[in-house]
Amino acid sequence: MQQIRFIDLFAGIGGFRQAIENRHTNCVFSSEWDPLAQKVYRDNYQDIPFGDITKILAKDIPDHDLLCAGFPCQAFSVAGKRLGFQDTRGTLFFDIERILKYHTPSMVILENVKNFKSHDNGDTFKTVKKSLEHIGYKVFAKVLRSSDFGTPQARERFYIVGLYNFSGEFLFPKTSHKTKTIKDILCDLSRNEQNDLKIIRNDIDIYRNDKDIIDQRRPYQIGRINKGGQGERIYSSKASGITLSAYGGGAAAKTGAYKVGRTIRKLHPIECLRLQGFPDTFKLNCSFNQSYKLLGNSVTTNVVKSIYNEIKRQYLFKEFNQNISI
Repeated sequence: MQQIRFIDLFAGIGGFRQAIENRHTNCVFSSEWDPLAQKVYRDNYQDIPFGDITKILAKDIPDHDLLCAGFPCQAFSVAGKRLGFQDTRGTLFFDIERILKYHTPSMVILENVKNFKSHDNGDTFKTVKKSLEHIGYKVFAKVLRSSDFGTPQARERFYIVGLYNFSGEFLFPKTSHKTKTIKDILCDLSRNEQNDLKIIRNDIDIYRNDKDIIDQRRPYQIGRINKGGQGERIYSSKASGITLSAYGGGAAAKTGAYKVGRTIRKLHPIECLRLQGFPDTFKLNCSFNQSYKLLGNSVTTNVVKSIYNEIKRQYLFKEFNQNISI
């Protein structure tokens, strides 16, 4: 029986591949321009991604059943200038469009920042939706939060599913997974590792305890460093963590600061792997700051896996159960 063939565009360190690849699926093509991300991808999948997607012809990409892409989000992010399609990174969606026009795979899964839904008064998403519908896809979209899918990170991202020549309805996965907190993903660290992550300053202010946490799937701020700007907020480890970031400054840049016992510290890269649903055995082989950036740019594998499982259940079982192994 035929396997599901998928491609991994703007692949980063392979979050989509981590979520989808199994004995019933086969990644037939990947593309990522960042050399460090390419190296990490190669170390884990024994597969070197092709480079700049704008320079790759659609005909040179193998036929596939599923296109996955976490296309660059900086052009649409609240933290950036939000230029959208006026930014060259925003126009990279049209490389997805040209590949879809050429290959028309049965399924598409796209991921972007939460703000993508409302950017430019919703016109950005309308442009993407219209483009996909013109090719023949029925489009479904929803903002999903990672902490609703078994990992303690309150990361909200906009997911788009396109199903080719589909007349039914697609329902995104439910959020009934077991709740986890930062405490659930903490590592047993060596003294040196603890010292590397510890934040010792004279302007730390812990102004709240964590006895009043109501929703553990959301971060709970209990203190601040300096004036409490981005990267200067302290959170309880008995609730969800904040969104991992590829950028930003402050004493707790990229991971946030957490009170663990009596210590205020950042997260270890392995703890960040767990926040994104990667296994501890995943090889980063780079500095802490490089690891934080790579993981901040990744997708949460738990969420992607849940979406793909629903596509299998609601679409593949009905459309292709006679000739495709899932």
